Amino acid sequence: GPSGKIMLLPEDDPNATHIMIGTGTGVAPFRGYLRRMFMEDVSSFKFGGLAWLFLGVANTDSLLYDEEFTNYLQQYPENFRYDKALSREQKNKSGGKMYVQDKIEEYSDEIFKLLDDGAHIYFCGLKGMMPGIQDTLKRVAEQRGESWHQKLSQLKKNKQWHVEVY
Repeated sequence: GPSGKIMLLPEDDPNATHIMIGTGTGVAPFRGYLRRMFMEDVSSFKFGGLAWLFLGVANTDSLLYDEEFTNYLQQYPENFRYDKALSREQKNKSGGKMYVQDKIEEYSDEIFKLLDDGAHIYFCGLKGMMPGIQDTLKRVAEQRGESWHQKLSQLKKNKQWHVEVY
């Protein structure tokens, strides 16, 4: 699973936006982030930003920590968003299985605006998730008249892009 500096939650800006995209057990570091943001009483870090979690699993009974995440939605509606991609229960706009990249595409205008405004984006889960996500981000960027290669390069340079797949 995840280790090292790439998946550390930057705490220099407690009002930052964090977009978290995980599949299956890849949700583990995001659960830790959310506990830090919403449950821990830390005088040096009072979260006031936006945490947006996209979780992809096969079906409802595979959702990890769903009750906990739903609780955050109720308690912190201004600071937390939660979107699920259930590949065996939901359909994407083309009628195929719903994956996290389909959710990314669905909210692409918001996501790209948040990234342009300095949001951090994290990916964690099986490495097989990344090709579909990268293809979707590239297609969306091109539809917006942007070069994905340049945008990705800038996100990495700004330390906004965090990937831990295994």
